[in-house]
Amino acid sequence: MTGHAPSRLRRILIGGALYLGALAVGIGSALWVLKKAAWLNPSVQVGAWRSNLQAGSVDADMYTRATVAVNAVLALGRSETMYFVATQDDTGHALRSQCNYHISGVPPKARWWSITAYADDMFLFDAPNAHYSLNGDIAQLSSEGVFSFTTGPQEQSGSYWLPTPGKRGMLLTLRLYNPDPALQAAPQSLVPPKIQLVGDCI
Repeated sequence: MTGHAPSRLRRILIGGALYLGALAVGIGSALWVLKKAAWLNPSVQVGAWRSNLQAGSVDADMYTRATVAVNAVLALGRSETMYFVATQDDTGHALRSQCNYHISGVPPKARWWSITAYADDMFLFDAPNAHYSLNGDIAQLSSEGVFSFTTGPQEQSGSYWLPTPGKRGMLLTLRLYNPDPALQAAPQSLVPPKIQLVGDCI
């Protein structure tokens, strides 16, 4: 019996290690799904922007509710707030922090709106100039009533700039507070801001 003890202990230790490894993979994959799930199957897509209209509603399924909780997002009802997320530019290519983008559009019909740049871990980028988003209070409109700004690792001359340092994925979030009733009823009527790559990006 004594000779078998080390062998039995080894099997127990190997089994425990395999179990913990499988558990870590399971938890990791679950968190990945919860980080992404609310936007994997959007209820509405307009241009590069998509929205899960169940977020913040009583009709939200358990996965949407869990995603909101994991991402620490306070999702309000559609009459109070609407959320649109872009993970690609207008040509369908994934947004990357090392690339420069020009974002432009007409102000959405809402009491207040903002567009924020996030890294792919859902945290804000380090922005030495303290520019993390553009909103309706500070946006400068052109003579045609269009706002514009840029994102990227380097500032582009003459533009409001959201720094996105590093080489990683990124996303843009459009928040509309107290959106117009017509937009609440037909979210697909949103005039989507354009997201255009500036120059080359490796």
